[in-house]
This record gives sequence, C-alpha cells and structure tokens, in this order.
Amino acid sequence: MAPMWHDGLLARAQALSAPPEVTPTRKQCGAQAGKLAMIGGGACGRLLRVSASRWTRCWVLECRLGSSYPGGGGGGGPANVFDRSMKKRQKEWANAVRDSHKYDYLREEVGARVADRVYDVARTFPLALEIGAGRGYVAQHLSKETVEHLLLTDISQSALRQNAGSDMRCHALAADEEFLPFRENSFHLVLSSMSLHWVNDLPAALGQIHGVLKPDGAFIGAMAGGQTLYQLRCSLQLAETEREGGLSPRVSPYAAVADLGNLLGRAGFNLLTVDTDEVQVNYPSVVEVMMDLQGMGESNCAWNRRSMLRRDTILAAAAVYQEMYGEEDGSVPATFDVLYMIGWKPHRSQAKAAKRGSATASFGDLSKIARNDDAGE
Repeated sequence: MAPMWHDGLLARAQALSAPPEVTPTRKQCGAQAGKLAMIGGGACGRLLRVSASRWTRCWVLECRLGSSYPGGGGGGGPANVFDRSMKKRQKEWANAVRDSHKYDYLREEVGARVADRVYDVARTFPLALEIGAGRGYVAQHLSKETVEHLLLTDISQSALRQNAGSDMRCHALAADEEFLPFRENSFHLVLSSMSLHWVNDLPAALGQIHGVLKPDGAFIGAMAGGQTLYQLRCSLQLAETEREGGLSPRVSPYAAVADLGNLLGRAGFNLLTVDTDEVQVNYPSVVEVMMDLQGMGESNCAWNRRSMLRRDTILAAAAVYQEMYGEEDGSVPATFDVLYMIGWKPHRSQAKAAKRGSATASFGDLSKIARNDDAGE
C-alpha cells in the first residue's frame, strides 16, 4: 500500500520544488512530433526520441529491474565534496553489469551533441584529448578528417577497455580528471562529456585543461548542471524528512549555467560559448530512475551521504514523486539539465574586441533603420 500524505505537506512541496523555468506541457512536446527521429534504445527497452528543440522526451515501453549497488560511507572536508575512490568503484561496477551498454542512452546522446559542436569548428585537430571518456561516447561520432589522433582518459580502466572504437587513431590511458598527467601546450583540442560534475575543484580542473591546450586550442565539453534530477531530489528530501526526521544529500550538487562562463573566464579561456539543453526521460517509477542512475555509474558519491536508503523511505519517495510529477500514463519524468561549454586558449591570431567607444553607430540608429524598412513595405 502506498504511503498516505497530508494535503498540506504536498501543497508546500509543490510550491517549493518548482523549477525556475516553465516546464513544457504535453501539447508543447507533442508539437515537435513531426521532427522526431529514433536514435536508439535504453536499459528498460525505452525508445529515445530527440528533436532539435529544447525539449527532449523519452517514452518508456517496458522495464526490467536489476541488482542494486552496495553503497558506502566516508568522511571528508568541506572542500572535498566527492569521494573519488567511490566514484571509481561505482563506474567499475556499472561496467561489469550484464548488458551495461543499455544504460548508455543519455551519455551517447550528449556525446553526439558534443561531437556536433566539434564539427561546427572548421578545422582539423591533429591531436585531441577526451577526459572522462568512458566507452568513447564522443569519439564514436568523430572522424579522422576532424581529429587525426585522439587520447582517451578515464578514471575507470574497465570503461576504456570497452571502447566502442572509431575511425581515428585512438589510445587509452587511465587518468583522473582532477590530475591530468600531461605537459602544458600539448593538445589542439580537449573534450569532456558528462564527467566534470563529479570533480571536487572545478576551477582547478578547468585551469588544468587550459594548461594542456596549445595556444588557439579549443575546449568543448558538457556536464550535468542546473536543475538536474530536481524531481528526485525533492521527493527524497520530503520522504526522509517525513519517515526519518531528517534528510541526507541524496542528489549531488550541480553547477549553475550563470556561473560556468565566469569559471571559464577565470581559467583563462576566451571566445566563450555556454548554452544549456534539457533532456527529459520518462520511467515507470522512482525505483527505475535510481536503478538506471546506478547502471550509468551516476550514483551519489558525496562524502556526507548516508550509505543506506530505508525501504519505507523509498516507498514514500515513490508516492511523492508520482503525486507531484506523475504523467497521465502513469510514468514519472526525470530531468537532466546539460550544460555545454566552448572556450579557446588565447592566441594573437584570434579576433579582438574593438576598443570601448569606437563604435560608429548606436542601437538607437539601428531601431530607426528597422522602422524605416517596415514603413517602406
């Protein structure tokens, strides 16, 4: 039997848990139906359909339950948020699961979008580095006409051994994103897809990436941020408060898109581009959400997390999740807010901004031109 919830508690939860941006309606998502293209399947037999718009939907056809990951505890200082050794064990476990590639639907989609941004740069990169490469989610979408040589690094050796392969000359090296073992000015391009949100010191990691790039080299990356998994976070917080009298950080903290440009600028990058994309996946229940996160190796690894989640807390979280965010077909959505970033290491050949006050026209003049054109029509 599902836990019962007071109307007042649910009303307060709905008021506090709303995301900062308007959630698309079913009608808005359905308007893009003509533009959708099937790109693959997921761990639960789900069909992932992607459009060029901000809203991406994934409809669930069926789901199979798997085994759970045995969590662990630990302790650390305030500047050391994540247990990197635990994250490595989580990734190793995820790669050892039978049919583990079926959990790669999100990483493959984001990797394809990062590769699209590489193709937008009209040049060939002789030597590139991908950090947090996993099974090569970006590399499998690149060609040797764009990247001649690629070095793949990841904290998990088993993930590198399961590399999907590509047309380029690739080499693999086990290395931590927090400590890049490369000389300065070594690479023409650095790539990263869905790994930097587990780094303890993001400014320092961006500084290392800037250091290993050659002058006029590019960094193109993607990471989870913003309101990622806000539905799961709110549901677990309410359930733990109700059932256990307190709460634990079950969902890791994420960077905000407003801060990412400042971090890239502080690291020394210029010609910055930062944008965000929202991917929404529908699951049968909150249990399948957490199972797929484990299969992806994306379980929480914060030092101050609780190692166990009680059964009654899970049932309560499932009831809250369904009540607050459930769809008409009985499924529940999980939102992934993906932040994309492009930055260039400075070089004298790059375009420079004009001096302040050197403009020969004002925005007021431009508005007059637009009004005259409208009048001429």
